[in-house]
Amino acid sequence: MVNDVLYEPFQLVLKELLDECPRGEHMHSFFELVYIVQGSGIQHINNNTFTYKAGHLFLLTPDDLHSLDFEEPTQLFFIRFNNYYLNGAYQQELLQRIEIILKNASHEPGCVLKNEDDKIMIHPLMNAIIKEHTKRGLYHKELLSQYINTLLVIVARNIMMSLPEKINDQSDQTVVRILQYVQANIYDPEKLKGLHISNKFGISETYLGRFFRKHTNETLQQYQTNYKLKLIENRLLNTDMRINEIAAEFGFTDKSHFNNMFKKNRGVNPTEYRKMFKGFEYVT
Repeated sequence: MVNDVLYEPFQLVLKELLDECPRGEHMHSFFELVYIVQGSGIQHINNNTFTYKAGHLFLLTPDDLHSLDFEEPTQLFFIRFNNYYLNGAYQQELLQRIEIILKNASHEPGCVLKNEDDKIMIHPLMNAIIKEHTKRGLYHKELLSQYINTLLVIVARNIMMSLPEKINDQSDQTVVRILQYVQANIYDPEKLKGLHISNKFGISETYLGRFFRKHTNETLQQYQTNYKLKLIENRLLNTDMRINEIAAEFGFTDKSHFNNMFKKNRGVNPTEYRKMFKGFEYVT
């Protein structure tokens, strides 16, 4: 498996692709924002799929496994940046703080933009970045840096809309690492048990629940269930997987248990949910 490395603080690339992703499935050691200038197709990320179109913006974090399938010719604009860009002495303090927010976006499928006003704002901002990158006028490096900083703040704000209520750029590092751990192991029920997590992070099992709720305002079980439901919804709306295949992927021992859990939280069973919403734009 190829793992790309970035040897400069940030890099911009405008690329038009006609047939298939030339890299295939691959990972990066850096952050990458992918803006769909035009075209449509399927995004694959960490075993999730998402139907993309022009105007969507994806955030890929270090070690996300991803690729694209093109349904029509697609023009992409890549903004790649690493920890040095976020933590360099010349950067604003704000960017140093939002690194923890960006990292917590790992494993999330779909467009990173959740706020409707931000979706409107991003289009002219991306056009300005692409134009400045292409024309390379006077002070273009300085302008690009300012544009990218603004873009990162908007992205961080949208990521925070998907995080537990109390998580922000000042949150305890341990609870954020627990969130990342849950996301990375969401398909393995054994690794999501309280005892396993408490041993992993050196927190007693009796204190783990109180610690997590104190910092997130929800229980560990609630967070696991909500995150799992988001991924299941993505499977139902963006794949043709059978219900029993989805249930097995997420570690459910039988289809009935899976159906009951989903209906308890969404009011309808998975089959009904798929019939009701498939074909609508899925943005989470």
